[in-house]
Amino acid sequence: MASGASLKKSLTLYDVYAISTGAMFSSGFFLLPGIAAAETGPSVVLAYFVAGLLILPAMFSLAELSTAIPKSGGTYYFLDRSLGPLAGTVGGLGTWLALVFKSAFALIGMGAYLVLWAELPVKPVAVGLTVAFTAVNVVGAKESSGLQRLLVGVLIGVLAFYVAEAFFDLGPGGQLAEGSGRLTPLFPFGLDSFLSTIGLVFVSYAGLTKATSVAEEVKNPDRNIPLGMALSLLTATVLYAVGVFVMVVVLEPAVLYESLTPVHAAGQVFMDWLPWGAGLFLVVLAALAAFASTGNAGILAASRYPLAMARDRLVPTRLAAIGRFGTPTLAVLVTGGAMLVAIVALPVQDIAKLASAFQLLVFGFCCLAVIIMRESGIPTYAPGFRSPFYPWTQALGILISGVLIVEMGLLAVGFTGGIVVLGVLWYVYYAQERVVREGAIYHLFARLGRFRHDALDRELRDILEEKGIGDASDHDKLVARASVLRLNGPTPYDEIVGRAAEVLADRSGRSPDALRTEFLTGSPYGSTSVSHGAALVYAQVDGLDRQELVLAHCQTGTSVQFENGTEPLRSGPIYALFFLLSPKDDEGRHLTTLATIANRVNEEQFLIEWRSAVDEQEIKEALLHHDRYLTLHLLTNTNTEVLIDRRIDGLTLPADLLVALVRRDGELLVPSGRTTLREGDRLTIIGQPPGIERLRELYDVGAAPRPVQ
Repeated sequence: MASGASLKKSLTLYDVYAISTGAMFSSGFFLLPGIAAAETGPSVVLAYFVAGLLILPAMFSLAELSTAIPKSGGTYYFLDRSLGPLAGTVGGLGTWLALVFKSAFALIGMGAYLVLWAELPVKPVAVGLTVAFTAVNVVGAKESSGLQRLLVGVLIGVLAFYVAEAFFDLGPGGQLAEGSGRLTPLFPFGLDSFLSTIGLVFVSYAGLTKATSVAEEVKNPDRNIPLGMALSLLTATVLYAVGVFVMVVVLEPAVLYESLTPVHAAGQVFMDWLPWGAGLFLVVLAALAAFASTGNAGILAASRYPLAMARDRLVPTRLAAIGRFGTPTLAVLVTGGAMLVAIVALPVQDIAKLASAFQLLVFGFCCLAVIIMRESGIPTYAPGFRSPFYPWTQALGILISGVLIVEMGLLAVGFTGGIVVLGVLWYVYYAQERVVREGAIYHLFARLGRFRHDALDRELRDILEEKGIGDASDHDKLVARASVLRLNGPTPYDEIVGRAAEVLADRSGRSPDALRTEFLTGSPYGSTSVSHGAALVYAQVDGLDRQELVLAHCQTGTSVQFENGTEPLRSGPIYALFFLLSPKDDEGRHLTTLATIANRVNEEQFLIEWRSAVDEQEIKEALLHHDRYLTLHLLTNTNTEVLIDRRIDGLTLPADLLVALVRRDGELLVPSGRTTLREGDRLTIIGQPPGIERLRELYDVGAAPRPVQ
């Protein structure tokens, strides 16, 4: 096992949609409508619709946080990095417990529909399903999400047929029209009952946010997480409202109010024409798919909480281990084991309902987390999706969570308080001495004149680079076309800035003086970052088409002096200076490039390679990650011989590779497709690691010549 290793990005948009959708359709649709209708009457249809609207603030906030910090652990990670490790501990442990109880309840809830099909013991079946889903999640997130896609596909297909059949058979002039009288009076038990019912059915939508727990494994999270959640919420809201409307109109109130299988009861009215009991079969199949998808998605999402907390040393670090299948094996097994204990030994149904109140509390704190992250002023907080109508959306989300928790009653409030106390005790007696980290709230304090935790800014830089891995070639191309200033003797910092500004002025259309001013002034965080013998100087300007970069190679070293608060600070010797100019309207690309350069500079061998570089090509190669570039010398009697006298556009290179630089007769060329390669050329080829590794195999020095395949 590899402790703390990153999880593979294997989940697509449909996976996000399937995890969110599958987590919402279980008891909320197949068990709850009758109970909710007994509380508020026909207005239960409106209650489901309003509940779908009320979760929007939480969805927007979690989507923003997930695209800014796409890491495993979801709400734990957001609360920890915004409000600090105490809030993270409480939120992480509480949400994990809530997911365990609700997932266990979903698998037990299958019994209510299984008895319609076959006489089976409920708890043993739930135990068997838990073991099976745990095994699938150990094997891989891709396999688990594949099962989830299948289950959700079956579920949505059957429910769509169910609703369409209801309107086709019972439409205008039919039983739906006749039963419309059951919609009045709309509020037979008063407005208070209606409001409390909204709180009751609201938790049916809580599964929407489970996809945030696996954000680290989502491809292109900036697009797929918010879009997948939005499509899932739209699907759930429509099917909930329309499906419950069918139940209300088709069933007599007395039947609906007492039914624990209202979908089946309504289906018997208009699906009995199908031969061999196919109508019953489809309803039971949809219910089983719904409960199974909730249980599977619950294990997938819940297991990422102990993984994330173990990475931060809030729980035993062994839980962060990644097993042979690339999954957090121990975290999955612990989660599955906790579900088994809950199924066998605890009143899961009652506890799951109480745990819903804690999830509402977490939703409110996630809305607060967005406010903290934005107001902290951390420059590397760069979400790919930004919540609309900030901060009013977040304020509304906090208010909604508070009101609904109160509506759930004193017992739910007490249970939530108990989980909070448990989390605080765990933090005080186990985690506190192991943690040297604070949240973004201290950056907000810094703006008010107090202090901040700078390691968070560095961590967000790492996340930004991780998010930009798929676009690494853009960074490599930027380095390839960068200009190089070679400074062999002592050179004042101001003079270096002036020379870089002159080079960039030609490329940007700005005056050298204006760019020099941009580089020498900046925010309190500084337009100059200095570490490990390197300085990263940057500015953003309007109207620029693409990023531009100048590399300054100071063989003897210089020093950087700049204002930081009220005191002028002077750095140690600086041997590498990077002057980055970015378009102002592309904040994400700007921050990703900063993060990529900063992480390369922080690598142990960087400064050695940089200072030993003897020409412009080696200077640029020192800034590239080793697994994303390859240097080839074209010589006869070697494997590279097959490339001599060939045009670049005639080479059959592995996908995503580019000949970025050619050094010939002491000069550095930026080649085009028409460039013909010659003996003695030194090529720098950039691209994705698999393609680079393939070239290393083909052109291993000393092997027999082989053509490019």
